[in-house]
Amino acid sequence: MPPPLRRIAHLDMDAFFASVELLRYPQLKGLPVVIGGGRRKVDEALLTTRGDLGIRAPRFIPVADFPLLKEYVGRGVITTATYAARQFGVGSAMGMMKAARLCPQAIVLPVDFEEIRKYSRLFKNTITEIAPLMQDRGVDEVYIDFTEVPGGQREGGRVLARLIQKSILEKTGLTCSVGVAPNKLLAKMASEFNKPNGISVVHEDDLQSKIWPLNVRKINGIGPKAGEKLARLQIHTIGELAARDPAWLIDNFGKATGAWMHEVAWGRDDSPVATTSEPVSMSRETTFERDLHAVRDRAELGLLFTRLCEQLAADLQRKGYVAKTIGIKLRYDDFRSVTRDQTLEQFTADAATIRKTAGLCLKRVPLEQRLRLLGVRASTLVKAAEVLFYEQNKPITQSERAQSAIKSIANDQLF
Repeated sequence: MPPPLRRIAHLDMDAFFASVELLRYPQLKGLPVVIGGGRRKVDEALLTTRGDLGIRAPRFIPVADFPLLKEYVGRGVITTATYAARQFGVGSAMGMMKAARLCPQAIVLPVDFEEIRKYSRLFKNTITEIAPLMQDRGVDEVYIDFTEVPGGQREGGRVLARLIQKSILEKTGLTCSVGVAPNKLLAKMASEFNKPNGISVVHEDDLQSKIWPLNVRKINGIGPKAGEKLARLQIHTIGELAARDPAWLIDNFGKATGAWMHEVAWGRDDSPVATTSEPVSMSRETTFERDLHAVRDRAELGLLFTRLCEQLAADLQRKGYVAKTIGIKLRYDDFRSVTRDQTLEQFTADAATIRKTAGLCLKRVPLEQRLRLLGVRASTLVKAAEVLFYEQNKPITQSERAQSAIKSIANDQLF
């Protein structure tokens, strides 16, 4: 008996952040709503009433009382938007002031991360009760291996996808879209075919009819710059990319990227559904309410910088990791970004060490322009317990002991 065909699903929650808010505010269903920015006084006031009535239940707040996007002032970015808002060109990662020009009548709500995390855990637990091989891809999407699960082969995986959809709706009140295909690459593309609340199944012989007509940007891993370069080379669809000779792709994009482009254009992807994964890096960043200058706003920047380093250290310690590379990210007032990093001789999760090292990185970037964003990043991560075990069991030479005693990191900071 031949082995079962590989069937991999990509499940994406529909407008997840917005949908979670609509559970709280059902009166907003069908209306253009954007989620983004921090909580403001107007959001706190939304739940209170005038006079002696005190707090009112969210579902009873009149639609007319909600703040509108046209009234928004700030530098927030949209996390997600309802499908009614997307019809006006509003989308994720768009500045809210820009979105206000496209859809001024949209209602704006802040992100409630505690609620998001609650529903994220709930829908993922629902999945693993049915199909245990699941790879977490963030708060609102996962990959699932259907291959050996009962029902995972029926109708190409559609039967199992329908069961998971129904179970998530019953447990959370939320909808999701599912793509099922021979691998993760094609499954992710398929999950976009029939949104919202849809199921799309792709088989190996569907490559030419369903995949090749798509724009190359639909391939997970081809970003804006690569997409622009491909367009300049008269390659717009995945089929046009597949038609190119591998040697030509390597000449234009390099050995690794060119070879990868050829493989994915032909729908090839052997990557497994990994139920556990180690983080590559951790970071903390903040966008300022107003642009700040390294000299004139030095005190304010210093406090923010220190707080980010402390938060990053707390993240590392809470999750049990240490880092060997510390970096910074700056975004100037003209939206240009710059990054710098420095590798330490020893792993760390210490806030003071992170602060000193990040400060050294700051010395290597121009600071004449005003800044709109500041971030700190830790990479080259390993489990703290592994480093501790190694340090406790390795022999220490006299030379290493002497070097350790005199080693220090320069502590002069820019801010």
